[in-house]
Amino acid sequence: MNYFSHSTAIIEPDCTIGEGTHIWLFSHIMQGCTIGKNCNIGQNVVISPKVIIGNNVKIQNNVSLYTGVICADDVFIAPSAVFTNVINPRSFIERKTEFRPTNIRRGATIGANATIICGNEIGEYALIGAGAVVTKDVKPFALLAGNPARQIGWVSKNGHKLIFDENNEAICPETGEKYILINNECRIAEIN
Repeated sequence: MNYFSHSTAIIEPDCTIGEGTHIWLFSHIMQGCTIGKNCNIGQNVVISPKVIIGNNVKIQNNVSLYTGVICADDVFIAPSAVFTNVINPRSFIERKTEFRPTNIRRGATIGANATIICGNEIGEYALIGAGAVVTKDVKPFALLAGNPARQIGWVSKNGHKLIFDENNEAICPETGEKYILINNECRIAEIN
């Protein structure tokens, strides 16, 4: 094995787990899922069949990722975040053919106790606040909070709130990287 797995973790057959990944206490990695390199899977995490997790992903304690969830590289999922995969579940009706995918793009953060309703995309480097309930797609670099989640601003790649000036330009206070806002879309400014 080129990854670490705690003795209480359950790893089913036919999983792909990348080098340098750590899987902690009481986690359950189900058949057919893919976990990238250098990931950290916290305590009591369930990763369902066919879930795809990129490299350098951190999943904190008490998170369940159900079939249909796809996490790109560098995603952070805080403790007790919730993901769904069916819009109208019933215990007496099997709806496994109705799973809706949830795509979490590179570098996005899902806050503690946030709920992500299936069928939505979380854009690159977006930041979902603790306890937010996401019911629609989230733009790259967007900052969301509340129930239902509403966009309350923009964040830099490093997670700092961006303050745009009269020219629709902002600077990340940590990196000095410049961002521009065009047609309500945030992106990193190209350097000439």
